[in-house]
Amino acid sequence: MSNDIDNNGAIAAEPWRIRETACDPARAFLHETLFTLGNGWIGMRGTPDEGTLKHAGQTLEGTYLNGFHDTEAIRYPENAYGLARVNEFMLNVPNAKRVAAVVDGERFSLDSGRVLAWERTLDLKTGLLVRTVEWETTTGKRLRIASRRLVALARKHVAAIEYAVTPLNFSGAVRIDADIDADVTNLQAGDDPRVGSALTGPSLIEIAREVGAQDVLLLQRTRHSGFTLATATSVAVSGAARVEPAGLGHAFEADLQQGSTFTLHKYVAYASSRDMAEDAVGPHARAELARTEAAGFDALALEQADYLARFWIDADVAIAGDDALQQGVRFNQFHLLQSVGRDGKTNIAAKGVTGEGYEGHYFWDTEIYVFPFFLFSRPEIARALLQYRYNGLPKARERARQMAHDKGALYPWRTIAGEECSAYFPAGTAQYHINADVAYSIRLYLLATGDFDFMAEQGAEIVLETARIWTGIGGYDRKGRFCINEVTGPDEYTALVNNNYYTNAMARMHMTFAADVAERLRAERPADYARVANAIGLADGEIKAWRDASAAMFLPYDADLGIHEQDDSFLSKKPWDFDNTPKENYPLLLNYHPLVIYRHQVCKQADVVLALLLLSNQFSLDDKRRDFDFYERVTTHDSSLSSCIFSIVASEVGYRDKAYDYFMETARLDLDNTHANTQYGVHTAAMAGTWLGVAYGFAGMRLDDAGLRFAPTLPDRWTGYRFKVQAHGALLDVAVDATGTDYRLLRGERLTFAHAGTTITLDAQRAHIRMENQS
Repeated sequence: MSNDIDNNGAIAAEPWRIRETACDPARAFLHETLFTLGNGWIGMRGTPDEGTLKHAGQTLEGTYLNGFHDTEAIRYPENAYGLARVNEFMLNVPNAKRVAAVVDGERFSLDSGRVLAWERTLDLKTGLLVRTVEWETTTGKRLRIASRRLVALARKHVAAIEYAVTPLNFSGAVRIDADIDADVTNLQAGDDPRVGSALTGPSLIEIAREVGAQDVLLLQRTRHSGFTLATATSVAVSGAARVEPAGLGHAFEADLQQGSTFTLHKYVAYASSRDMAEDAVGPHARAELARTEAAGFDALALEQADYLARFWIDADVAIAGDDALQQGVRFNQFHLLQSVGRDGKTNIAAKGVTGEGYEGHYFWDTEIYVFPFFLFSRPEIARALLQYRYNGLPKARERARQMAHDKGALYPWRTIAGEECSAYFPAGTAQYHINADVAYSIRLYLLATGDFDFMAEQGAEIVLETARIWTGIGGYDRKGRFCINEVTGPDEYTALVNNNYYTNAMARMHMTFAADVAERLRAERPADYARVANAIGLADGEIKAWRDASAAMFLPYDADLGIHEQDDSFLSKKPWDFDNTPKENYPLLLNYHPLVIYRHQVCKQADVVLALLLLSNQFSLDDKRRDFDFYERVTTHDSSLSSCIFSIVASEVGYRDKAYDYFMETARLDLDNTHANTQYGVHTAAMAGTWLGVAYGFAGMRLDDAGLRFAPTLPDRWTGYRFKVQAHGALLDVAVDATGTDYRLLRGERLTFAHAGTTITLDAQRAHIRMENQS
């Protein structure tokens, strides 16, 4: 991509912001996603302040609250026992940010008059969305409209808009309308199951409204889930203005001299009964508004910039020599911060808070892709993500009973509040590996933080309850091997197989970890062990059963090819005919019946290759290279989860060009819309995969029982890169260039790690060391 800004609204490559200099209706739907603002709970798509473009193609006025959802029964023409019964879907809530200038009854719009200038910028340092427009009415009057918008990162319930109007060639009356648009709906899914919901009617029902002198409170209730939502706004204007109520808002009119500016500040608060008692929702929203308005917009903007400055100090990944790539990496990190729940009740959806793709559901993407980014940059957020899983244990236990497990807990494949929401069980419920993925993230958290208090309080219960499922689903064959049958691994193009390698290998890790945790807890904190064992009814023989099953776990391997088989049947299937598959037939899931795909040797995404990364120390370099070579040939990368994993493993086995190419497919996936569906929301797992690609890939970072280690390399096209890692209360700065790697202890008393096999300890006496890179 060129660093020059074109004249049709494309985004220029700038390291700390994304910017457009024209409003192009053809790009509007996509840019609504890219310019989204969020704070982990509220998400406001980047539609214009005045509302969506009426003359554009498809567009979506979207405001979302992470975890706020309605439910609807899943209807099956052909039913069966144990199928998922209820779908949970994130709601598009009232648009409270709407503000519009009006002159002589003509409302600012791209559908009338003439836009003379347009610039919109999302600044990744300030967290502000800033737009400046010069507009000429149909009668020739010209206005400058400048707006700033933020969703407060430090205030869960709050957003704010500054809207300033300046007449450029006339004096006279100018009006600003500020209201709540409650006439919003969810996006309807068509033939693409990744896009939206199958909602059959409105989900938010109005129960009360109050329109005050310059404030509004709207109360609604969800149709089925029973949550109450408060949407509240208050407005402050500069100078004297006439105010009239107008629907769910007000019209503010002032007489202006040419060149003078009329400024309106609109403050927005959302509150829901998912977080508090129903009768507290309205008062809480009003109290948040009062505190926010008392602070004022400028104070909120300073608070936002300070929050982000602290985030970037710890999290920034700097790449020298490529502005477009640098922009992509920071854009991805920014959206991860905007999208992740931090309250232990919410998680991070596949599309974050930017759109309705996958209905706002949470997947195992969190634990395997997103979790490491926050663990090593914001460990308190990582802990909150684990608390979300702890809070989901009751529903996971219910699901285990539905699946004929008399004990233990089974986490859902896709969910919001804990129910399994996948109506297609071969690619959903059958993905039992999710239990092991959750356990893996807990294990990684313990290794990175040493926080055994969390293990005693919550983590052990999760790990032990979920480990029970493996001895429930698996069993010993005639050769004494522990086998796990009829499951689906990460690869969604291969379903309901026996002994999926990834699942078996991760289950082995999980059961070993569960036994270790139980024994350590019993030895070091017997009271906590007794409490947990009593709460879950842990039997004396279960720990030994996990040890035995782990030791006997069957891990498919083909000696002739020297590769780990994806499952018992994968190598016996007919290879997919890639040479004669037209480009327009990808992704395969939209063009072929699932059975057609399942019968072939073809992968949607990394499966065995993902195991090579997560369980890295269990494979030789030659094993990794042979597995990579084989599975690369049969993988379509139709999933956005795939390229980053292939990049990391390619880097490890020495395929430098492939590593870089796969990394680039991930780094700007959403900015360049390479999967042609970013308009429905960003790809949060792929965004996190960019950080993984730098840290785990090019820097060779791993953390396991042997400790933290690095094996840095420098891509040929870069002059250098740097990133930071938090571990055991320390902050380590890692800077790589062509001559070596600098390690600097920025915070903490002491940290021990390894560089290409050499053990290093940094502390107050030696806070910096420079090492040569591996060849």
